[in-house]
Amino acid sequence: MNAIIVDDEAHNIENLEGMLCRGFPEIMISGTAATVENAIALIMANPPDLLFLDIQMGKETGFDLLKRIPHRNFEVIFVTAYDQYGIQAIKFAALDYILKPIDEKELKAAIERAVEKWNSKHSYHQLDFLIHHLKGAGRAPAKIALPLFQETRYVAVTSIIRCEAQNTYVYFYLNNGEKILVSRPLKEYDELLAPGGFIRCHQTHLVNPVFIKSLLKEDGGCLLLTNEEKIPVSKAKRDAVKRALAGQKE
Repeated sequence: MNAIIVDDEAHNIENLEGMLCRGFPEIMISGTAATVENAIALIMANPPDLLFLDIQMGKETGFDLLKRIPHRNFEVIFVTAYDQYGIQAIKFAALDYILKPIDEKELKAAIERAVEKWNSKHSYHQLDFLIHHLKGAGRAPAKIALPLFQETRYVAVTSIIRCEAQNTYVYFYLNNGEKILVSRPLKEYDELLAPGGFIRCHQTHLVNPVFIKSLLKEDGGCLLLTNEEKIPVSKAKRDAVKRALAGQKE
C-alpha cells in the first residue's frame, strides 16, 4: 500500500516512518507533510492508498484536510496525542485511530483493518459519514456506523432497542427484528450512545429508554421492554437506572 504521513511534528513522522519500515514491508511511504496545505498538495499529486493523519496540527486539524479533499478514495488511520475532540465522531463512523506514543500492536491491528477495508473497497463512505457528523456541530448523530465482516452498516440510533455483550462481541437488536453482531466491546458503545440517553443497566446490557415499558421488581429488578422482553438490572446499576428513568419522565 502506498502511504502518506501527515503530522506537524518532525519527530513523530520519523518515529512512525521507522516503525513502518521495520515492521510493515507492505507499506510504502510515498511522502510526508507537516501542514494541511502541503498535505493536500501531496495527496492530490500522488493519491495514497493509506493516510496516517494527525488530528491537531497547529490551528488546523486533520478533519479540515479531509473536508478539502474532493475524492477521499483512501483509507485513514488517525494518529493523536490524546483522547481529544473528534474521537467520538471517529468512533461513530467506525474508523480507526491510534494514540501517541504509538504502540506497535495497536498499529499492527489498525493496519490490518485498513488493508482488509482497502481490499473490500467499502470504507470510503465512512469518511463521508465522519465529515457529515462533524458538520453537525456536536449534535448527537442520527446514525451510527457498525463495522461488520464484509460491510459497514449505517443504523439509525432510534432504531436500536438494545445492545447485549457476548464476550468481546456486541449484538445490536433493532426494532425491525434484525440482530447485528459487531466485534467491538460494549464499553465503547456505552460511551457513544450515552448522549442519546441509553441506559447501561447491567454489565452485559445497554438499553434504549424509548423501548422501556417499566421497571419490574421481580428477580431482583429487571426492565420490561415494549416488545415484552425482560432485561436484567444488576444490583450495582439499580439506583443509576432508577435515576435515569426518573429523568426520562421529567
